[in-house]
Amino acid sequence: MTPRLKYHEQSPEALQAMLGVENYVRRCPLEHSLLELVKTRASQINGCAYCLDMHTKDARAAGESEQRLYALSAWRETPFFSPRERAALAWTEAVTLIHQSGAPDEVFDSVREHFSEKELVDLTMAIIAINGWNRLAVSFRAVPGTYQPPPHAAAPPPA
Repeated sequence: MTPRLKYHEQSPEALQAMLGVENYVRRCPLEHSLLELVKTRASQINGCAYCLDMHTKDARAAGESEQRLYALSAWRETPFFSPRERAALAWTEAVTLIHQSGAPDEVFDSVREHFSEKELVDLTMAIIAINGWNRLAVSFRAVPGTYQPPPHAAAPPPA
């Protein structure tokens, strides 16, 4: 696969705008593990190989199990995800596929049972962000495989 163009080099201002949303999502209080599941699931739906490569690596580096990552596309048929994660995954699918069903009330009502209103906005911003990144990467054919997760800070020595 050959990239069509390097969008980050051609329009650094556009990249900065996207990074503004991404940086907010990274700092929001939602669980990092939940955000990686959401990013991976949206990327599966959108067929974004670059983002799948990135977010599965990030999830594994943060301690996510191979079993859950392998089963993510079939999350409804597995016992591996908590009710909160299930609600977030259903909302991820509804927002990502909004053109199909307009984010149904029953999915919204379910996610509201597990997330505060602020968390729901933050979750939705995370879904919006990954969908934007997916569209950039797919449109310009970002090549997967080279991304490496940043090193995680070492645990402090025992006292």
